[in-house]
Amino acid sequence: MTSHAAPARRGRPPKGAGQLSRAGIVEATLDVIGNEGVGAVGMRAVARVLGVDPKSLYNHVDGKDGLLDAVAEHLLGSIELPTRTGDLRLDLRAIADAFRQRALVHPAAAALVLTRQLGSVEGLAPTQLVLEVLRDAGCDPDQAVHLLRTMLATLVGALLREVNAGPTYGTSDLPGIAARRESLEQSGLPAVAEAAPYLARFDSQAEFDFAMDLTLDALVARINASAPNS
Repeated sequence: MTSHAAPARRGRPPKGAGQLSRAGIVEATLDVIGNEGVGAVGMRAVARVLGVDPKSLYNHVDGKDGLLDAVAEHLLGSIELPTRTGDLRLDLRAIADAFRQRALVHPAAAALVLTRQLGSVEGLAPTQLVLEVLRDAGCDPDQAVHLLRTMLATLVGALLREVNAGPTYGTSDLPGIAARRESLEQSGLPAVAEAAPYLARFDSQAEFDFAMDLTLDALVARINASAPNS
C-alpha cells in the first residue's frame, strides 16, 4: 500500500500552482519592479509576492527572461493604438503618444517596453501599425524598416531620458534646478554657462514634443523627397 503513496506525493503540483495565472504573475513582477527595480526580478522574488513555490512559475514563464518578456508583452499589448486618419504625420505621432502614455504607467518597467525583443502578436502590434502607415505612404519594405527604426530610436531615447532624468531635473524641482544652474554657470565653459538656465531644467513633455516633431519632420520630408512625382 505504501509503495503507491510516494509517487502520488511526487506528482503533486508545487504549492500554489493551481492558483497561478500568467496575468497574476505579470502583476506580481510589476510589483517587484515598482518596489525594487528591474534588477530584482527573479523567480524567487516573484514567487514570494505570490506566496507560492518558485517552481510553480515555470508552468507559465520560462525563467527570468520569461518574466521580463511577459511584462513587456503585457504593457505593449495594452497600448490603445489609435485609429488611423490617413494623415502620415498625425498617425505616426498618435502612435508615439500612445506608446509613451503606456510606457509611463509603470515608469520603472519602461525600459522593458522599449528594449525587449519580442516575437508575439502583442509585442509586435505597434511595429505592425507603424509599418502599415509607412507602406501606405509609399515606402518599400526596406525604407519602411529604416524609418521605423529611426522613429523608434527617438522614442526610446526620449522615454529613457524622461524616466531617468525627470525626477532629478523636473520642472517642479526648483531647488535642484537652481543648484544645477549655479554649477553649470561656474563650469568655466562659456557655451555651457550661457545655456545653464536651459540645461538645468527638464520639461519632459516639451522635450518629447521637440524630439518627436524633429524626427517626424525629417521622416515625412524623406518620404516626400523619394516619392515618384516629387
